[in-house]
Amino acid sequence: MGSNTTGALLALLAFAIFATHDVIVKILGANYSPIQIIFFSVLFGFPWVTLMLIRDASSGNLRPRHPYWTAFRTLATTLTGVSAYYAFSTLPLAQVYAILFATPLLITIFAIPILGETVRIRRWVAVLVGLGGVLVVLKPGAQDLTLGHAAALVAASGSAFASIIVRKIGKDERSVVLLIFPMMSNFVVMGALLGFVYKPMPVEHMGGIALMSLMALLGSALVIAAYKAGEAVIVAPMQYSQIIWATLFGALLFNETIERATILGAVIIIGSGLYIVLREGRANASENTPVLRTRTRTETGTSLRIGLLIRARKKRE
Repeated sequence: MGSNTTGALLALLAFAIFATHDVIVKILGANYSPIQIIFFSVLFGFPWVTLMLIRDASSGNLRPRHPYWTAFRTLATTLTGVSAYYAFSTLPLAQVYAILFATPLLITIFAIPILGETVRIRRWVAVLVGLGGVLVVLKPGAQDLTLGHAAALVAASGSAFASIIVRKIGKDERSVVLLIFPMMSNFVVMGALLGFVYKPMPVEHMGGIALMSLMALLGSALVIAAYKAGEAVIVAPMQYSQIIWATLFGALLFNETIERATILGAVIIIGSGLYIVLREGRANASENTPVLRTRTRTETGTSLRIGLLIRARKKRE
């Protein structure tokens, strides 16, 4: 197989694992608050962060060089985690993914004021068409918009904002700083709120959270391998395969039926996102390539960020 084919297949496997991770979130979300799920997810994720700290040979401490941007990103990531987990718990899987797929569109918008990105007419058209696809999914006026829909929109916006901040300060900050602050925030904030929502968890449910942490680690490792094997412009679009798994899992496990509006909206959003990725992959089309370099899915602060792990590996090499 060619390197791009290998990269694409590894990415497809990774996002199948991530989709399975989200199925567990939805199953647990029927009984527990997102606050409780996130708290224990972070707790199980700390060993991997500790391993990164041990392997990080770069000099320095854990004090951010850009404290305000780091604080903004930490806040955005913490809010994104709660919102995404709540959306998965209350909405059909395919609908959540369709809305979260708007993240590249929002990254393109946020890149203008934060990175000084110049977005020309073609990418603007793609962004506007994609946001129109979000309206198709939401069907305002034709259905009651719930807190779950608002949560999914907040998750997409928060993830886009957090990703753009990484593009802005990532060259200056140590990878471990950008990894550990969102996890610590989740641990402290969710821990403080845990007493208000806590429900005793049987061993099998706690095992489900541990399995989520393992899946997040395995999925991240596969995505890193995918980007190492193939070109970003080939690997990045593979994230959209999650909508296929969401449709299958939703039908088989949760008796969900995907609506025509969700299918149409998802096609529009994915098409717009693909155009932006391909456009950024062309020479001189984008100065910062913010979407193409966002190599992670929705940032929740519960697992390791793929882009930062890739950067850390390159430094070691």
